[in-house]
Amino acid sequence: MGLDHDLREAADQIRDAEMVTIISHIDADGITSATILHLALQREGIPVIPVFVRQLEPFAMRFVPQDESLKIFSDLGAGQQNLLVERGLKPDRVLIVDHHVSQPCGDGYPQVNALEYGFLKFSAAGMAYLLAREIDRDNTDLAALGVIGNVGDMMAREDLKLIGPARGIIEDGVSRGVVEVLGKELNCYGISTRPIHISLAFSDDPFIPGITNNPDSALRFLEKLGIDMKSDGNWRVWEDLTREEKRTITSGVMQQLLAHGCSTRRLISEVYLFPHEMEHTPLRNAAEYATLLNACGRWAKPAIGHAVCLGDRGGAYREAEHMLVRHRTVIRELLQFILENGVIELSHLQYLHVGERFPDTIVGIGAGMALSKLNRVKPILIMCKLPEDPTVTKVSMRTVDEMVNRGIDLQAALVHASRACGGEAGGHRIAAGAYIPGTAEQEFVHCVNRILSEQCPAESPHHC
Repeated sequence: MGLDHDLREAADQIRDAEMVTIISHIDADGITSATILHLALQREGIPVIPVFVRQLEPFAMRFVPQDESLKIFSDLGAGQQNLLVERGLKPDRVLIVDHHVSQPCGDGYPQVNALEYGFLKFSAAGMAYLLAREIDRDNTDLAALGVIGNVGDMMAREDLKLIGPARGIIEDGVSRGVVEVLGKELNCYGISTRPIHISLAFSDDPFIPGITNNPDSALRFLEKLGIDMKSDGNWRVWEDLTREEKRTITSGVMQQLLAHGCSTRRLISEVYLFPHEMEHTPLRNAAEYATLLNACGRWAKPAIGHAVCLGDRGGAYREAEHMLVRHRTVIRELLQFILENGVIELSHLQYLHVGERFPDTIVGIGAGMALSKLNRVKPILIMCKLPEDPTVTKVSMRTVDEMVNRGIDLQAALVHASRACGGEAGGHRIAAGAYIPGTAEQEFVHCVNRILSEQCPAESPHHC
């Protein structure tokens, strides 16, 4: 028994299906994993119906059809098998493709789960890709989607590149000509679409003193280095630069970090480009493609992101771009709200409640961005009300790699605390979320703070 055996069993189960329903999450990993499976099944001549849900909870289970189709749960399901039992789904009509902590109920359901094989930095899209390749070795053209899913779910964040079994997906993509790897690039976001000084100003990993959060300062910094910022009247992006210009900027940023006593460890990263996509678009590299998909999911249009992944570069792509603009606008408003209203600090976390002012689908993103402007040592917890059920509070938490390396595990903290107050939680060590009763908010927050203090037990969180 092992990964190869389980992939063969899963592939055989799929080939025997007359129809498949894919139930997947709405984020970049969920959308790409669903698309990989959709395309692999479509090529086998198997009819596919995709269903996207924000969270696999009792309310969402009504979207899971009670028919004879094989139900593939993608990027969810492993931790909610009790709901599958309650829905009356038979084990032989279910397959789980996931990378979250499994919480089986009874005999459980068949699954290929990254964690079961010791793959800690591997997304559901990665598992979906391995399964698609098992179904047909010619499916290696889907490697680009696997890379997007891995990057979108932050699997490259800690190591500044994809590692472990994700390297095999990259190698397949390079061999197939659908992925290009840039090995030593400046670690900043927006290399295909943002003017260079904007990319630098939005960099918070690493945080660059005097440049991060200051576009004007970033522009002056680049001008002093002699970088020509425009070409034919248009702002240049990082991807437009020559190798020598990139070296000049990278050396300048390194000197800036060293001058302020900052580490340069996170200065260089690996970047994944898609050579068949148009230059200067979000589809050109994995990080920006993932953001586009997240925007679709967060604004209740995951099917649009799915259509883009399936190849629609017309109406679906234009709508996705529109949602990306809206997504960024509202996130900026959320960030401003957080900074203006401030957070409440406890010993080991900082938190605030945004009420119903912002969609619950973006508060986690805002939390992550706010950390660059707040106390990065303390994880941030943001709560909001669900518009469809104001008795329920959505919780999103974020921290930084440094704190994860020191023992912080947000997923474990939220799971434990939510169970204590009748809620549900999931996620990862660096980013996690929960749904809790609105009446238990303060109890929950203080429970999380206590758990974090146990994970990081030094006298002060600054010395964890």
